[in-house]
Amino acid sequence: MRQFTTAIDTGSARFAENLAAYEADLAILRERIQFAIDGGRGRERSIARHLDRGKVMVRERIDMVIDAESPFLELSSLAGFGQVDDAFPGAGIVTGIGLVHGVPWMFIANDATVKGGSLFPAGIKKHVRAQDIAAENGLGCIYLVDSGGAFLPMQDEVFPDKDHFGGTFYRQARMSAQGLPQLSVVLGGCTAGGAYVPALSDEVIMVEGIGRIFLGGPPIVKAALGEIVEPDDLGGAELHTRESGVSDYRVSTEAEAYGLLRTICETTNLTRADQSAGWLDSVAPEPPALDPAEIGGIINADTRIPFDAHEIIARLVDGSRFTEFKPEYGASIICTFARVWGHLVGVIANDGIIFSEAALKATHFIELCEQRSIPLLFLQNTSGYMVGRDSEVAGIAKHGAKMVAAVANARVPKFTVLIGGSYGAGNYGMCGRGFGPRFLFAWPNSRIATMAADTAETVLTDIRLGGMKGAETTEDELAAIRAEIRGQYEEQSDPYYATSRLWDDGLIEPTATRDVLGLCLALAARGPAPDQGDKIVYRM
Repeated sequence: MRQFTTAIDTGSARFAENLAAYEADLAILRERIQFAIDGGRGRERSIARHLDRGKVMVRERIDMVIDAESPFLELSSLAGFGQVDDAFPGAGIVTGIGLVHGVPWMFIANDATVKGGSLFPAGIKKHVRAQDIAAENGLGCIYLVDSGGAFLPMQDEVFPDKDHFGGTFYRQARMSAQGLPQLSVVLGGCTAGGAYVPALSDEVIMVEGIGRIFLGGPPIVKAALGEIVEPDDLGGAELHTRESGVSDYRVSTEAEAYGLLRTICETTNLTRADQSAGWLDSVAPEPPALDPAEIGGIINADTRIPFDAHEIIARLVDGSRFTEFKPEYGASIICTFARVWGHLVGVIANDGIIFSEAALKATHFIELCEQRSIPLLFLQNTSGYMVGRDSEVAGIAKHGAKMVAAVANARVPKFTVLIGGSYGAGNYGMCGRGFGPRFLFAWPNSRIATMAADTAETVLTDIRLGGMKGAETTEDELAAIRAEIRGQYEEQSDPYYATSRLWDDGLIEPTATRDVLGLCLALAARGPAPDQGDKIVYRM
């Protein structure tokens, strides 16, 4: 592979302007993640009560379980951001992947300082997404349970549908049946539906004095039966470990629970990450030759102005080396072979609008990667497929459909990062959420919508005026219509609006992208190789 030669002038005024805007974006991202960790309405009192009970904060709990100085890939940190008056920072749950004795596990941990760990819609979605990632990547699940169950004021949005609360129990049972261990530590109340998380687990630890499990808590028992009972007498650790058998182990402290949990993890017969050669072509990794910190000066401060994706790729891949496929054809999509943390990948990156030639090149490249069992990495930054009469004559609809179909049918692991715009059908052809990438992350400068705000303002204004059937419209009325449409699209294409709704697996800092992808590729390499059916390459 050839090392890329950069054309970026890091001393230019444009680079400095871009870098300043980038650092402002990062400051906002870090501030909002910190808010998810320790902010929120009334959190100070909830945190104080939590600590007064001798309990440990949720992320510290995870740190006490995972291997010392090992990475933890937290997912969807900003789920729920801006929703329900920001009453559920982080959606009230922490999910992510960490190592225990060298084995990767999915952690699903309730944050009891957020509405007592109760789950509202984004929290359920985050829980389900974590389980789906675990199932696809062959990970056991560790549940650190401290939850009041479903958030009852929003029961119609968390209880009855396919991927609501019941879907989490279904997934838990199915993963256990597939040999993926399900382990629970009960660290607080597990009420109503929350009781089924430990009840469906393979092994359960309860912490005495704080851990409780009951389908109906003392208030419900009193209302239903007129029976007055203390919480520990109804569902405490001693009762469930000695009498009911719902729990397998009883411990006195959280620290003791996590030591026992690590011991149990050693008995699950799962393969360590460093002992699995895997099916994926891999060599010793090396850092990029070009500095990833320069990405901030490459991304244009004005999101409407494109940037050269070659420069981004060169700061993500090993040695800044890659081998480009069809470099002189369909230049608005870059297709290249490269390595990320030693793993061979096929990278597909946008360099503008997708024309017919670019769609055909990408389709051909996807088929090559599928034939050779090489994972695909999509770097999205496009306004979509080209429109206009010339493009229609050239067959953009059928050529774009070929690319979309190739992405949909690729069986190799797929990973997607939104590094800029993700608009229209370009989102689909570049493996958006609907096309099942194993992981999808976004940068804080990214945007996602059916079309950009500028385009939407023009298109939807014309449609609305056409619907008025010739009625006169004043300039002020016209300006109000345009402002309304622009405002809607600017709000809904914002990356925080997207990540709040789990349209991605988290907003990440661009300089962390290489490391995040390295972890994801290592997970993929541990699993079974892609289906080895017929893999013919059709020349496009």
